[in-house]
Amino acid sequence: MIDAGPDEPDDILLPKSKPAFDQDPHRVRELSERNLEMAIGRSVRAFRRQQGMTVADLAGVTGLSIGMLSKIENGITSPSLTTLQILAHAFSTPITAFFRGFEERREVQHVKAGEHLEIERRGTRAGHQYHLLGHIGSNDSGVVVEPYLITLTEESDTFPTFQHDGIELLYMLEGEVEYRHGDQLFHLKPGDSLMFDADAQHGPEVHVKLPARYLSIISYQQG
Repeated sequence: MIDAGPDEPDDILLPKSKPAFDQDPHRVRELSERNLEMAIGRSVRAFRRQQGMTVADLAGVTGLSIGMLSKIENGITSPSLTTLQILAHAFSTPITAFFRGFEERREVQHVKAGEHLEIERRGTRAGHQYHLLGHIGSNDSGVVVEPYLITLTEESDTFPTFQHDGIELLYMLEGEVEYRHGDQLFHLKPGDSLMFDADAQHGPEVHVKLPARYLSIISYQQG
């Protein structure tokens, strides 16, 4: 051990450096991320993916370079009218289709407490109460999200064999259940979460402590 000397402390505390972040989570999206070039780029990418084409495939069909197409899809460059006509021909779509994303209204939905819609889902079991917390239909993301508040009471069935498309996230709010997914069993308590492929059989197998309430958020591809 090296002596720090009579005038120096044995332990020298260095200031802690803050981690460097590439993105400020509180930053409002810059105008460049909402402009016409970005909207056109998203549309071109969406049409290309819908037709199962890679960027290289599209370059071969249109004669445009891969670099140019990449810049268009990322909103880095503003394509000329001639370029848009070439792309419209390749996708067999009107040229105006590239501008729809710029003109469309982005949906938002606010549902007040007590106004959530109680529904029956396909495969709903007796006593399983589903409140739909919001719904946005067809949208540019290509993803549908269904958020539910599920309540289990003494009258609720145990049913560990639900099965449907998509990815599901559960977040336990109240009570306790033994929740099955495939051949695994999970003891869920308030604050616990469980995320899984909903194509496997799943559901509450044992009601440990009732009433039980949990959020269920299901996401799946449109169409």
